[in-house]
Amino acid sequence: MRASSNVTRREFLETATVAGAGLVIGFHIPGGARFGPTPVAPFTPNAWLRINPDESVLVMVDRSEMGQGVTTSLPMLLAEELEADWSKIRIDFAPADKAYINPMFGMQGTGGSTSVRAAYTPLRKAGAAAREMLVAAAGETWGVDKSECRAEQGAVLHAASGRRLTYGKLAVKAATMPLHDVPLKDPKDWKILGTRVRRLDTPPKVDGSAEFGIDVKRPGLLVAVIARSPVFGGKVKSFDATKAKAVPGVRHVVEISSGVAVVADGYWPAKKGRDALEITWDEGPNAGVSSASISQLFAQRAEQPGAVARHDGVPDAALPAAPTKLDAAYELPFLAHATMEPMNCTAHVRADGVDIWAPTQFQTGAQGLGAGIGGVPPEKVKVHTTYLGGGFGRRFELDFLREALETSKAAGAPVKVVWSREDDMRNAQYRPACRHALRAGLDAAGQPVAWTHRIAAPSIMARVFPDTVKNGLDGEAVEGGVGMPYTIPNVHVDYVLTDTGIPVGFWRSVNNSFNAFVVESFIDELAQAAKKDPYEYRRDLLGKAPRHLAVLNLAASKAGWGTPLPTGRARGIAVYKAFETYVAQVAEVSVDSDGAPHVHRVVCAVDCGPVVNPDTVEAQMQSAIVYGLTAALWGEITIDRGRVQQGNFNDYRMLRLAEMPQVEVHIVSSTDSQGGVGEPGTPPIAPAVCNAIFALTGKRVRKLPIGKLA
Repeated sequence: MRASSNVTRREFLETATVAGAGLVIGFHIPGGARFGPTPVAPFTPNAWLRINPDESVLVMVDRSEMGQGVTTSLPMLLAEELEADWSKIRIDFAPADKAYINPMFGMQGTGGSTSVRAAYTPLRKAGAAAREMLVAAAGETWGVDKSECRAEQGAVLHAASGRRLTYGKLAVKAATMPLHDVPLKDPKDWKILGTRVRRLDTPPKVDGSAEFGIDVKRPGLLVAVIARSPVFGGKVKSFDATKAKAVPGVRHVVEISSGVAVVADGYWPAKKGRDALEITWDEGPNAGVSSASISQLFAQRAEQPGAVARHDGVPDAALPAAPTKLDAAYELPFLAHATMEPMNCTAHVRADGVDIWAPTQFQTGAQGLGAGIGGVPPEKVKVHTTYLGGGFGRRFELDFLREALETSKAAGAPVKVVWSREDDMRNAQYRPACRHALRAGLDAAGQPVAWTHRIAAPSIMARVFPDTVKNGLDGEAVEGGVGMPYTIPNVHVDYVLTDTGIPVGFWRSVNNSFNAFVVESFIDELAQAAKKDPYEYRRDLLGKAPRHLAVLNLAASKAGWGTPLPTGRARGIAVYKAFETYVAQVAEVSVDSDGAPHVHRVVCAVDCGPVVNPDTVEAQMQSAIVYGLTAALWGEITIDRGRVQQGNFNDYRMLRLAEMPQVEVHIVSSTDSQGGVGEPGTPPIAPAVCNAIFALTGKRVRKLPIGKLA
């Protein structure tokens, strides 16, 4: 997930290693008054840590918690090197501040499965440096060399004398000790990292004390509901607020950039007021757009040469000469994020400053937007990040924050903007729909000698980060296609940027979600044409991709690939790299007599490098599989007359409890480079399921969603 900037995403990633290696120990927690007065100054050696005399250890979580577990995994990184007593760890969400810039983005934000990767070295170094300051404070207190002391379980011990001082008692003196960059612990000495630590956010979510955006309450708070154009890009032509203002509880009706805001004492009068509004819309140029016209546009564009993303060998010569040739076209729909908590934001725009309370993934963007609308310097904008009831990339957007800020400014009061489920489904930025044209040639032994892949799709980056699209090539849109790992001598991948008029945005695993489906389905088609087992065919072509091969072998082994299954079931397999993590999945599928597919079991193997918390890795793989499986089976946003046709979970189907497959996650023990875990489990599930359907029925699924098989 990205925002407009002069720095490209790849530049962010290329500088991540350098930025991550630095020790951000010199930063101090901004705005310390937010924690309330304390009788004795706490020990705050850096932006993430505060040790109080009462022994509590407060860790500032500088990434947004949307269910992915950062409120546990990030404190684990710091606590390990600090030698903290885990029972004393407390958490709070960081404010918007330069101290909390994600080094893999160059801004404060959560996305791209970067949270642990970006924090892995800085937080550990912050904990280690603080630990050494505490040890030095103990040595000075006892009049002994600090080398005679050691930290353990939230205290410093002097082995020779048996003396012990807790961190709370050392806090004041530790604050006077010099800062040093110290070596990190050897993984063999870890006590917290790599263990199944229980999540810190579970108790407040269970007892109801966790504050999500929709829970925010402020003195004098008003609630707004927005009337937006039913057609993307439409504008207000005129409106009559007479009937809306007659609804009891309605205070204001104001025009804002996205439509008309009805502001009331609560959600219900605001909604009733919006229902009563009389608005005439200028629907703009997208009023004639439909799913059929978009599909036709993709088909036309896929016939045209695109911007070259990869070119190996001489595919134009090798393909015609191949004894066996294959052609296939794949098509995928727009997808909504469908977060459990609809979009919402509370804002208070005043002359002297701005406050934003939001379930946001993008604090830097929120602060900048607040400054622009409020007419104040960024440091006068306070961003209070709440828990997020799901994000999936949708909450990296700023549209719902803009509405709250503009409405608060117009109303002169704190305002909470709340979207209904239908608002959320019909006014979003969707996973791009797309079409893919593939061709391949096989030699007499069934080995691929040529592979071409054309991607016709809208560009997310062209909307939010236009400087990154060069000569018609969006490097993000082709990821996974360009990274196709199989050893094939002649490869060509190109991209045809196709604007449909429907806004597109970052959706869990982004472009990987469609490129994985296409690449892993087409390689299955090659295996079938070669009359070879699809697992063995992949294995033989992954000689130059050892981490792909390792997870592929593990998933196949754990799934019992090649062993008998109950009658009416078949297995499918897929392997894919995304966000520097390697995932293979085997799906076990049956199909009812009416054509409805059922997924009974999914075996997942994952190599994400060093593991912080195995429970988090497993949970994220399970979550990503459910998300991707739901989309594969039923996910589809359709357009008619420029309007989204879906509105709620009755027509935008979710996987139900009774339909949940058994999911097994097997983690590869790895010391290789670290990857993310929030998104990489989503891409392989659709091709694994569709490949199983083919193995069972002989029907190849080239268009999603699967729905019922004819």
